[in-house]
Amino acid sequence: MPNARRPSHTGIILLIACAAQFMVILDVSIVNVALPSIRTALDFSENSLQWVVSAYTVTFAGFLMLGGRAGDLLGRKRMFLIGVAVFSLASLLGALATTSGLLVAARGLQGLGGAIVAPATLSIITTTFAEGPARNRALGIWGAVAAGGGSAGALFGGILTEALSWRWILLVNVPIGLVLVPVAWHYVTESRGSLEHRHFDMAGAFTLTAGLVALVLGIVSVGQYGWGSAEVLAGIGAAIVLLALFVAIEQRWASAPLVPLSIFASRTLTGANVVVGLMGATMFALWFFLSLYLQQVLGLTALQAGLAFLPMTGTLAATATLAPRLVARFGGRATLTAGMSLIALGALLLTQISPSGTWAGDVLVPSVITALGMGLSFVPVTIAAVAGVPTERAGLASGLVNTSRQMGGALGLAVLTSVAASLTRGYVGDHGVSALSGAALVHGYQGGFLLGGLLALAGAAAAALLLPSLRPVPAGAVAPAAADA
Repeated sequence: MPNARRPSHTGIILLIACAAQFMVILDVSIVNVALPSIRTALDFSENSLQWVVSAYTVTFAGFLMLGGRAGDLLGRKRMFLIGVAVFSLASLLGALATTSGLLVAARGLQGLGGAIVAPATLSIITTTFAEGPARNRALGIWGAVAAGGGSAGALFGGILTEALSWRWILLVNVPIGLVLVPVAWHYVTESRGSLEHRHFDMAGAFTLTAGLVALVLGIVSVGQYGWGSAEVLAGIGAAIVLLALFVAIEQRWASAPLVPLSIFASRTLTGANVVVGLMGATMFALWFFLSLYLQQVLGLTALQAGLAFLPMTGTLAATATLAPRLVARFGGRATLTAGMSLIALGALLLTQISPSGTWAGDVLVPSVITALGMGLSFVPVTIAAVAGVPTERAGLASGLVNTSRQMGGALGLAVLTSVAASLTRGYVGDHGVSALSGAALVHGYQGGFLLGGLLALAGAAAAALLLPSLRPVPAGAVAPAAADA
């Protein structure tokens, strides 16, 4: 059972959790608008530039399960404080980086801090608020803030890059961390899972993280070397071996598995993680391509590109706030299916962008439709991922849903950027134009948006087929996720 909490502090605890989650999600996308400035300042190549994003998301995803487990075993408050401290230090190091390698390393360390913070914020909420309307309202606010963080990153990144320097997109995290640590120390009550053991599955954590990194490295190499190259096959082959070894460790050898495979007996939890992975794959790539299109093709400044994302940010945050009411009325499955369908529609409409297009004519309507879908999707998929999960596995469930989103984003970004780069090179070869010409870039981006739309459609189908209705459960009744687990 979780430790007793002071009811008068639940609002402050929710604010702390939301602020921390906003910070770590913001840093997934805040760098997108600054990518052209970072490439020039630190001499990144076209192929290596995506590692400014991927170093964060891959490390984030690889260590999320270990971060969630650490919260269950060592205490969610303790791990929250450690994670915020690591994240803030890494942000400072990244802001001071003088080479591309140092920046990528700092972004990786940021990902480690985020992997500790993110499951702690969700675990703190799920152990502070009872399952039902109170938790759903809290998750609605948390979801709106977290989802808005991804979209707001473009706006904040543009403002900071234009007004100050790209370094401030990282440096801004330091004062936030300095405020969060003492406030959380005072208000957040410590809690941990009532587990009989206190063991970490380090072998499982290593093989999972190494396998995910190898997979992303292999996919990223496609754009440079081609699918049949030794570099690509070696990366993907190593990933298959490492991930298979991870499954064997969890199933046979680990005394306290990092991911007990029995948790996937819950159809609700499994379906939610499939959907959130596909959602992450689409969302991360859309932000990446839109940022590049606005600046490299339409010629907007970093600040103008950030402002161009403002309608998307407002729509996403407002819709995510309303999502719990829609779940209460129509059920989680219907709400999530509709949301993923809208993401797909927006992505497919973005395939109509052109080299001579405009923000109002080519981007505004599709981006708002996409944001509407993201807002409708984020909250119900999170509710589904933690519904019916016992207290001692709150960190595990929180880590799983965050891992699925971040790893889906990292893999989706790797695949879609590789596809886009390949299409751009093909266009250059066929038409004899520069690789930086608007027509060549747009041809690649259109392929990325098309594939992103198809991934979102797959997510809508998975939501419709795998998830129960997820309507609010009356007191004393058995929650669907608990029943099917």
